[in-house]
Amino acid sequence: MSSSLGRARLLALLVVIAGAILVVGGVVTWFTVQSQLADEKIKVSSDASAFAGEPVDGPLTAYVEANTIEKHALEATGGKTYAELGREDPLRQTAMTGSFLRASLFTSVVAFGVAVMAAGLGIVLILVGLALRSLAGALAMPQDRSSPTTALP
Repeated sequence: MSSSLGRARLLALLVVIAGAILVVGGVVTWFTVQSQLADEKIKVSSDASAFAGEPVDGPLTAYVEANTIEKHALEATGGKTYAELGREDPLRQTAMTGSFLRASLFTSVVAFGVAVMAAGLGIVLILVGLALRSLAGALAMPQDRSSPTTALP
């Protein structure tokens, strides 16, 4: 039984370490993406549905600005998307640029989501590891010997 408890404790430690790595990775990813977005010095358009004039440096502002870019691109192309415009149509470049900008902003929104998911999963793994360690510790304790025993003569 001692070797099983040792393996359980080792597994608990490995799960806690994996959780900590995920938490750190998630936090670092969040702040890296936030920093990169902020360095672009993008401001949410004044006609956006929310956050007008604020810097694009988080998932909500990136999402709102991506939707506003779509609105502007469709206004500029008469409601046509890149695929709907003819190859020689000069508005095709406008549609393509709008689509590229939207995709870039949506990529950052996804990166923020992955960062939160990684950190959340890391927290869950840490809790599972601690519970496993606690369980292994409880199993390792000597059993209560206070039950009546037969006295020897």
